[in-house]
Amino acid sequence: MWRYVLRRVLEVVPTTFGILLLTFVLFNVVSGGSPALTILGKGASEKSVADFNRKYGYDKPLLVGDGDFFDSQFFNFLKSTAKGDLGYSTEQDEPVIDILKRGVGPSLSLTVPILAIGIAFALFLALLSAAYRGRPHDKVILFISAALMSVNYVVWVLAGQFLLAYKAGWFPIWGYGGPEYLVLPVMIGVLSSLGMDVRFFRTAILDELYKPYVLTARAKGLSRAVIMTRHVLRNALIPIVTYVSLSIPYLFTGSLLLESFFGIPGLGSVSINAIQSADLAVVRAVVILGALLYQFVNLVTDLIYAFLDPRVAL
Repeated sequence: MWRYVLRRVLEVVPTTFGILLLTFVLFNVVSGGSPALTILGKGASEKSVADFNRKYGYDKPLLVGDGDFFDSQFFNFLKSTAKGDLGYSTEQDEPVIDILKRGVGPSLSLTVPILAIGIAFALFLALLSAAYRGRPHDKVILFISAALMSVNYVVWVLAGQFLLAYKAGWFPIWGYGGPEYLVLPVMIGVLSSLGMDVRFFRTAILDELYKPYVLTARAKGLSRAVIMTRHVLRNALIPIVTYVSLSIPYLFTGSLLLESFFGIPGLGSVSINAIQSADLAVVRAVVILGALLYQFVNLVTDLIYAFLDPRVAL
């Protein structure tokens, strides 16, 4: 077990280096190098471009320094990232880390309730559906799940804003001023993914429902509720954990559509604004953050696998 954990943790080091290298190549080489002309305009003077490149380090060699081996764009990028310095926003004229800090709170206040409520509700419906497979309970849940999956995400947003916010006046349409501003987007976020979640969880549970250990539990006289929650659900957790882990990075990077439609100043809005204004430092920081979060979540997921099933090995 501990050998597995150690090997899995050590794999993070080369993977992190690969993420940073690929990000550097994409934003400093493939994108065309310095964004000076994009930001200053094509009519900018050579002196303005040179001053811009000197200020943001684009005048240095890409990979290896001339006099000092480590005085290059790549090594400076690695050193600043290791210190938590993600660059400077040319659009908002402030450190990128400050922009991200402001966006994390609104994003988490939106996406954490969506994930927690959605997963809990979907697991409950999936357990109920699997326990009564083929019966009216199951058919009704499957019908509702299919109906929810058939509605486009944008339709949920527009219908919710028009019917519940504009017509009924139950919720604010736009802004981020308190919990009441989050109720409607959280409801939409839960409903939009509920159908797919229920069907996936139900499939994972049904894969375990007819295995010999379940028959043994029934023969011992255990109740349906105990069998489903203590035995079947525990053994079905590995595919469920995998499914849930894919959604966790979005807790930090935010929901692009929901934040845009409801005016929530989270990381999703930050990303869209940075792309529209060609603020490469912010875009690069969001890409790095998302990639590192995926790596961290994958690591935690693999460790959970080993905890749930000691037979798991690399």
